Amino acid sequence: MQRILIIEDEPKAGEYMRSGLTEAGYVADVATDGITGLHLAREFQFDLILLDVMLPDMDGWQVMAALKNHDVPTPVLFLTARGTLEDRLKGLASGAEDYLVKPFSFAELLARIRIVLRRGGREPQPDLLELAGLRMDVPKRRVERDGVRLALTNKEFNLLHLFLTHRGQVLSRTLIASRVWDMNFDSDTNVVDVAVRRLRQKIDEPFSRRLLHTVHGVGYRCDDEA
Repeated sequence: MQRILIIEDEPKAGEYMRSGLTEAGYVADVATDGITGLHLAREFQFDLILLDVMLPDMDGWQVMAALKNHDVPTPVLFLTARGTLEDRLKGLASGAEDYLVKPFSFAELLARIRIVLRRGGREPQPDLLELAGLRMDVPKRRVERDGVRLALTNKEFNLLHLFLTHRGQVLSRTLIASRVWDMNFDSDTNVVDVAVRRLRQKIDEPFSRRLLHTVHGVGYRCDDEA
């Protein structure tokens, strides 16, 4: 799944966006100041950054300039209450992909995100994924196998989406955690194994053909081969 960094100093606004993006199928992390946001953007791989302008210690303009200076390629969408023409032109001239003024409709934010990701070639996955009778409708977040509707949690859906978009590849637990869980993931736990086991109970155990395979000592693979 695609991962988005929200740099927003208002905790309620940050949590509102994080929750909404998670429900929409993205993995979202929140930084509440510019310095932390810049650090995360440099240390981790994100598909998009939502950047406020009015931030403590280091404002959004400075964060944007630092991202460019450090050659961080992640596209940026400014999300700010500063809505004058001068501000918007300044944001776009700084290298941002888009500029959205608060207050905004969350539906418009999602539409803008999809456009930015598609423009950057970061949304190549098809809407419909199929494997050996398993069918995933991504926009509707609906999964069926052999015509039987499967009830997956949001995390299970994201996990299955990762497997289906990397079918046949062995995915390590570390890679799975980095693409499905946010930065609060505790690497000392077996949460990935537990989540895979629960997913397997839903998509494999009721059926004769297994799709999720354990590669001992490495991770997991999804395909229709034994």
